Amino acid sequence: MTLNLPNILTLLRIILIPVIIVFLLMPHTWTPLVALALYVFACVTDWFDGYYARKNNITSAFGRFLDPIADKLLIGVLLIVFAALGHLYGWGLLAACAIMFREILISGLREYLGPHRVVIHVSNLAKWKTTVQMIALGFLILPMTIFIGQVLLSVAAILTIITGYDYMKQGLSAIKTLEEKND
Repeated sequence: MTLNLPNILTLLRIILIPVIIVFLLMPHTWTPLVALALYVFACVTDWFDGYYARKNNITSAFGRFLDPIADKLLIGVLLIVFAALGHLYGWGLLAACAIMFREILISGLREYLGPHRVVIHVSNLAKWKTTVQMIALGFLILPMTIFIGQVLLSVAAILTIITGYDYMKQGLSAIKTLEEKND
């Protein structure tokens, strides 16, 4: 395991998740602001670890493994907590389900294809999807901006479905090629 700055930032993002949750669950008027500040910090570490790693050509197997997991944990856990708190309802809850469905499906696809040395690279649209998701989750933290968060989460869900379809198409094509090689 390589502990370089990008990997330390990724680990920090994972450590921040339960801290954010604790502040979301506290019944004080000021705790959502603390949760939002911590969440924004976590999002900045996500951007910065990738930027720093690319700029300085710092990559590691540990980082390639952990960074996408940290993102999925942050988004997935927050979606569950927002549903439990009632910040997600109706179509917002449907959007959250679509996002979780896609994340699990594509993670499974990548896990299956990994040992076959087939890589499905992250598309630019998927990066936008993640950006919209993260902005939406920030709005869902504060009670007075939940509606905006739900709208943005719905936009993210649409992008999620589009990118999920694209990844599945690539993945199924790769699986077909693998099966043809084995026949």
